[in-house]
Amino acid sequence: MKIVTIVGARPQFVKAAIFSKEFRKNNTEILVHTGQHYDANMSDIFFEELNIPKPNYNLGIGSGTHGKQTAKMLEGIEEILIKEKPDGLLVYGDTNSTLAGALAASKLIIPVFHIEAGLRSYDMKMPEEQNRILTDHISKLLFCPTQTAVNNLKKEGIVAGVINSGDIMYDSVLHYTSLSEKKYKDGKWIEEIEKENQINLDIKIKNYYLATIHRQSNTDDENNLKKIFEALNKLNKPVIMPLHPRTLKKVKELNINVDNITVIKPVGYLMMLYLTKNSFMVITDSGGLQKEAYFLKVPCTTLRDQTEWVETLEDNWNVICKIDVEIIIKNINRNLDFLNKEQPKKFGDSNSANIIIDVLLKEFRK
Repeated sequence: MKIVTIVGARPQFVKAAIFSKEFRKNNTEILVHTGQHYDANMSDIFFEELNIPKPNYNLGIGSGTHGKQTAKMLEGIEEILIKEKPDGLLVYGDTNSTLAGALAASKLIIPVFHIEAGLRSYDMKMPEEQNRILTDHISKLLFCPTQTAVNNLKKEGIVAGVINSGDIMYDSVLHYTSLSEKKYKDGKWIEEIEKENQINLDIKIKNYYLATIHRQSNTDDENNLKKIFEALNKLNKPVIMPLHPRTLKKVKELNINVDNITVIKPVGYLMMLYLTKNSFMVITDSGGLQKEAYFLKVPCTTLRDQTEWVETLEDNWNVICKIDVEIIIKNINRNLDFLNKEQPKKFGDSNSANIIIDVLLKEFRK
């Protein structure tokens, strides 16, 4: 079987790596990077460190308005599909790259296979929600990470080609966490952060909060940004915050206090896994990090009004939190008795890649 896989951001490469490793043993995969997200960590070292196949094509689209970005991707992907003539096209998640790939293939009557299908936040103001809904409705096979995702699709009348495969990100997190632990043991994680940021880091494992803020609703709203930092400054443990330079610039312009917060440069995937696993709690507005925290059995407080990963909310492993100083602090200081209970298995058994490949090959042989 020959497929074209579309990726556009670092998390998609991490997911794709686990799938590619198995699929390429007996099949052909053409990997296309749209270049949707420019990431300094997407260097040769990134691909070597994680043993990820380098893309066959890099469209180098970069940033731009949603319309321009998606249109350029659509044009570039269409040319590749016409040249490569694959048996199907595989997409992950909910980025503009996902939608562009699905549209290009659908117009050429090439079957679309969607991994991470069926997620819903029910907030149509989110570009991701628009992308995932449209992609699901033109996909031939829909690989759902959870039963909730299967149920969401059923509500929209999508039942054919729907498979509860478990979450391929669960496969990835378990695989790469073991690499991360080896790389950063014996204090090497602190040494790397200190060297990279020219700081002294007085911090202990399981005695810090890991915070990330990147959603426009938080970073572009002056009041929200100030409230989040005010709450983090009042916590009883230090906070480590990898922060995008653009947001850091805004923090400095607004003269926001960071007394209890160590702001560091964005980190690579293995470092992020290490910081997550060894934190006391994750505080974030990221969809992916909520889930990674859950996989690594770390409590999470999500600074958003909703989450597409509703399974993580069970037993208060994760809570969604209004942007209000006192409410944020109250949620972070919540009862953590659930840590003593067995965590429910909601995302499969870390064998998603093989389940997906078996279904694809059966479809191919029809």
